[in-house]
Amino acid sequence: MPLRVCVAGVTGWTGRAVGEAVAAAEDLELVAGVSRSDPASFSTVEEALDAVPTDVLVDYTTAAAVKGHVLAALDRCVAVVVGSSGLSAADYAEIDERARQQGVGVIAAGNFSLTAALLLRFATEAARQLGSWELIDYASLGKPDAPSGTARELAERLSAVAPPMVGVPVEETLGEREARGATIGTTQVHSLRLASFSVSTEIVFGGDDERLSIRHDAGSTPAPYVAGTLLAIRAVRERVGVTRGLDQLL
Repeated sequence: MPLRVCVAGVTGWTGRAVGEAVAAAEDLELVAGVSRSDPASFSTVEEALDAVPTDVLVDYTTAAAVKGHVLAALDRCVAVVVGSSGLSAADYAEIDERARQQGVGVIAAGNFSLTAALLLRFATEAARQLGSWELIDYASLGKPDAPSGTARELAERLSAVAPPMVGVPVEETLGEREARGATIGTTQVHSLRLASFSVSTEIVFGGDDERLSIRHDAGSTPAPYVAGTLLAIRAVRERVGVTRGLDQLL
């Protein structure tokens, strides 16, 4: 029996492509879509999940809405794939606790592309060898949340490796402390919001008289995210609690 999938944000930039791919897959079934702008879709996640039996909710909506959608799905014992950004480490801790209580899986990634997953894997390995690093988060002029999900996920992942070396603690900065960026986990993250960017994440490592930069640049179409999202849909029912990062499924 195909996995029954509901896509929240089904008329959005990525959600539309994911919905089409789900509908075309033989082992998946698109049973519902959620969109406030489309009269043919359900207007809320709660309405969709109460109306149609669903195995997996895929969320490609907004930073403001995603947490409520995830909790609504977990309350109904529906597994979740989270492609929306905006959730903090504290949010994920709360979601993980609720998911484990319900015996349900959640797979979340700041970026579901294969190359972004490799960025996480390579950067984690580099952090084990090099002592200092900072993150630069690039996104479009109109992106409301900062940092992006990719940058936040990477910063939090690096916190599990080790804190980077610090010459001058941020709180001892002379001048404008905010110029040192935001501390996510133990990593400084600098978010740029400029025209012409989609989402790019760059991590710069400093060694003894040498530097290493690893950077991921998203393109102008949602195509790179579709395969990773489908992989997560197929894997999430076999998990309990939160799994963060597409690289955990590779």
